[in-house]
Amino acid sequence: MRLVVMMLFILWTVSVIVMHVACRNDKAYWTPPDTADIPHAAAGDLILYGRELIARTAVYLGPAGKVANISNGMNCQNCHLEAGTKFMGNNYAAAAANFPRFRERSGTIESLEKKINDCLIRSLNGSPLDSNSREMRAMIAYMEWLGKDVAKGYRPPGSGIKELPYLERAADTLKGRMIFERECVQCHARDGSGKYDSSGVNYLYPPLWGTHSYNTGAGIFRLTKLAGYVKANMPFGNAYLSEEEAWDVAAFVNSQSRPVKVFEEDWPVLSTKPVDVATGPFPDTFSVMQHKYGPFGPIVQSRKKK
Repeated sequence: MRLVVMMLFILWTVSVIVMHVACRNDKAYWTPPDTADIPHAAAGDLILYGRELIARTAVYLGPAGKVANISNGMNCQNCHLEAGTKFMGNNYAAAAANFPRFRERSGTIESLEKKINDCLIRSLNGSPLDSNSREMRAMIAYMEWLGKDVAKGYRPPGSGIKELPYLERAADTLKGRMIFERECVQCHARDGSGKYDSSGVNYLYPPLWGTHSYNTGAGIFRLTKLAGYVKANMPFGNAYLSEEEAWDVAAFVNSQSRPVKVFEEDWPVLSTKPVDVATGPFPDTFSVMQHKYGPFGPIVQSRKKK
């Protein structure tokens, strides 16, 4: 009897270890499905077209787009790396699994179509697609295919943008300029205008400011978002900047001129407005400059007291 109990205990222990390792692996990795598994049928063609639109948006929807002229020439994958599949590269792992959902920015339940159009309007400084267009259906199909194994409501680790602890000081644009000139000009150019690939149509490295860059309503115009993205991914292919350097270079980039768009309907419940949104009104008495560059800790603490 003791031997049976001992054997059962050993089996239970092994199963717990296996489950623990599986959970650790689940928490550590999201692996996109293999494009070789895309079906050779009409549904597969739509998925492939969606991937193409994400990777080479400018060819189809840019200033000289084959389908429409509704964006600034950047590609979706300039921000969602490797067509939205890169770990910590602002990937689409959780996109289909987490929409529709309520978003505080709009104060409404948003569809995935609304989210995609927000990116076109803000990050690509353009105009929305018809929700029933082939292009919209293709991008939805691609994102659904990418997230086909992600449970509804789940966000795999490595999706979204890395969250950094706040600096205890304001981010420094002068330090950021020096970092940019040391680490970033070879890809994004000294004037922030980016670099095209050999086609002369697609940005290999996107413009970080100027008329062809994201506008002031883009999510990446928030300092916490850009700093987290920089820390996880830049310099491209060899991300080694410290957290402080990521904050400072992000502050420099977002201090430069870019298209201005004001979305007065954003954050209808003022108390939900993120601390790093630098356009008023604010639910506190801190300055525009502090909302833009920090330090953000005092803003957070003051709101908690309320």
